[in-house]
Amino acid sequence: MQTRTRKEAQFDEFEAQLPDPKHPAFKTTTSKGDVGIIGGLIRAIGDLNPLGKNVTKDDVVWLLDNTAFRTSRLKSWQAEYVAAVFEMDPHCKVTDIVSRIAEQLGLADDAAERKTIAERILPFLWDIRMVRIVKVRTEGKDLKMTPTNVNGISTQVMKIPSADKGTIVKSRAVVPQGVSGILEANTVYAGTKGWAILSDIDDTIKITMTSSPTGIVQKTFVDEPTPVPGMPELYAQVKASLPEDTPWFYLSASPYNLYPFLKEFRDKYYPPGTMILRDFSWKTVAGLLSALTMGTEQYKTDRMKKINSWLPERKMIVIGDSTQSDPEAYGEIYRTVPGWIELILIRKVEDVSAIGIADKNHPDRFEKAFEGIPKEAWHVFTEPSECSRLIQDVVGKHS
Repeated sequence: MQTRTRKEAQFDEFEAQLPDPKHPAFKTTTSKGDVGIIGGLIRAIGDLNPLGKNVTKDDVVWLLDNTAFRTSRLKSWQAEYVAAVFEMDPHCKVTDIVSRIAEQLGLADDAAERKTIAERILPFLWDIRMVRIVKVRTEGKDLKMTPTNVNGISTQVMKIPSADKGTIVKSRAVVPQGVSGILEANTVYAGTKGWAILSDIDDTIKITMTSSPTGIVQKTFVDEPTPVPGMPELYAQVKASLPEDTPWFYLSASPYNLYPFLKEFRDKYYPPGTMILRDFSWKTVAGLLSALTMGTEQYKTDRMKKINSWLPERKMIVIGDSTQSDPEAYGEIYRTVPGWIELILIRKVEDVSAIGIADKNHPDRFEKAFEGIPKEAWHVFTEPSECSRLIQDVVGKHS
């Protein structure tokens, strides 16, 4: 279905027209990163130092919010810390790339719109920093993360100081003065038992138009991010009805490049929680489209298995939509991890301009995705208000 959508909506053709920051036409000739073939080789060898290098004042560091867990009450608290490191100055002509995107979208020469594009596209243009070491301070304890990988990401589960469940503790990246980025993160301590919410982002809680390449780029780089009507109210109701230590996870196929953009959106409209994004497409605008439309089922099932390893005794309510492979991914986890997911809610996206949406919303698709799953355990909705009673009923059944 994803392959057919990409073909019918001409994703490949659209991606081919997007500016490539690595193309000579967009490379700057005076950047400090333009060191020639020999210099580049020496720099690459240095970057591959297995012992890693400390972050410098010329780097950008992001530290992501996370969830503390313990698989039993007798074990220590742990949390998966995720950090990303970039080189601050892009080695490409940002203005030219912004102009190309604006032209491809058919935008007028509007200074405000182009400024927005420039701000949001920068994380796709920064060079990543491999084998950089990020240290994190939490509750007076310093934790040393493993060196960043080839995509500039470090991901590590580490033991952390104890706290009461429901507590939110701030962690901070320990970096040299002058380093910019997102240097603070919130860690939510979730107890071993109870409920947890897992939600998709694009076209589940935020209008993204994932069936349209033009729509994705327009909604991501130009427009003010817009919540799906009724979803902020639904999530607020759910949060108010569940215990304070209920963890929230936002599992999206969007690449990590969009973390600041999506974090700001989440903070404005939805409960705090851990955002799990895709380590997929650094320094390529076209990669945004690929991340959202290729291999999303396997990616999401893999990440849900990871969450299950953290919180195996939690009861999950999972919420997604019909534009991607959420039904198939959620159905797969329901069957392969018995007793973990209690309720699946799928928003039927009714966008008449989206190619292939009729097939994605066809009842046969949902019947196949949820084969072998009790009817009361899944529901396809168009109005978020439909979900309130369903969630109340499933929670009440286990209270």
